[in-house]
Amino acid sequence: MPKLMWREPIETTVISSAHRENATEAPATTGGGSANEEDVAVSPATVPPSPRPRVRVKTLGDIAGRESGALIVLIVAVGALTLASPEFLTGNNLANLARQVAIFGILAIGQLMVILTGGIDLAVGSILGLAGAVTAQLLVAGVPIVPSILLGAVVGGVLGLANGLLVTKVKLPPFIATLGMLGIARGIVLVITHANTIQGLPESFQTVANGTILGIPNLLIVFVIITAIAWFVLGRTVFGRYVYSVGSNPEAARLAGVPVALVTTTVYVISGVLAAVGGVLLTSRLGAGVPTAGTGFELQAIAACVIGGASLSGARGSAIGAACGALIIGVLNNGGNLLAINSFYLQIAIGALILVAVGFDQMNTRHAARG
Repeated sequence: MPKLMWREPIETTVISSAHRENATEAPATTGGGSANEEDVAVSPATVPPSPRPRVRVKTLGDIAGRESGALIVLIVAVGALTLASPEFLTGNNLANLARQVAIFGILAIGQLMVILTGGIDLAVGSILGLAGAVTAQLLVAGVPIVPSILLGAVVGGVLGLANGLLVTKVKLPPFIATLGMLGIARGIVLVITHANTIQGLPESFQTVANGTILGIPNLLIVFVIITAIAWFVLGRTVFGRYVYSVGSNPEAARLAGVPVALVTTTVYVISGVLAAVGGVLLTSRLGAGVPTAGTGFELQAIAACVIGGASLSGARGSAIGAACGALIIGVLNNGGNLLAINSFYLQIAIGALILVAVGFDQMNTRHAARG
């Protein structure tokens, strides 16, 4: 057999730092005769001082998050209307504004839940109309108020469950599944009402939406409560973290143990129930069941979410932002009525605001990706 050849150790010299002027040379040390180490000592006076950390000034975006843009727009709109119309800050006008915004805001909260998972719900307007019509028919038939309201909410939950199962089990795209449900729900409400308005609702039911508590409209109180609950659920619970994780990356969330199908179905149920609540409140406010109620409301809810900072790609947005978006749309519509501005121009303004909001979101996303 050939004899194994081992490489003998080679003497090396280690220099601890680069040569500097006025440096003193330390004595060489030898370790076992196998290596000679030569260290060059550096005077502390020659070491350059470490750079001072830059102090970053906090901006409104750092404090308010993605809702900062919506808050700025809302403040500017309120200030402009206050200067342009002396009737804007009157008690009656603010009460009407609160009642108008509450319906859209409740729909926007439900829509936000779906958008955060990367989906969309186009059926909320039709579900609103169907739940309101069913509640009105039950009341006219003599059913007590509380059971009628609960059954109306159940209708919304059932249709929301159907949407969730179509998305998670049948694997239909959310746009197609909810678009189909939009037509189904609208057709059902027209069939059961024969396209006629349902009148003769009890006075006690009408006070649910038109009444006040300590001068605060009931609709505004309900809206604030729902917004607070949604804010807590999304920001302080495990379910809220699941919602954001599903919208960020469903496959990664599934591998991490998140029940993606259950979470997705649940948010559609929540959206359906909140749409039904909005339908019951709108029926109470109008004092009649209108079969065409809620037409186009789904677009208003999506607009409120987008203006409030939600991203249609999912995982970005908050309940406060959706509420601010609904307030912006309500303030613009209310101000247009006070100033006798053509409603067509208001639609143009809201559409342009949506484009600007989405444009800023895409710009921030690209900037974050480059960073």
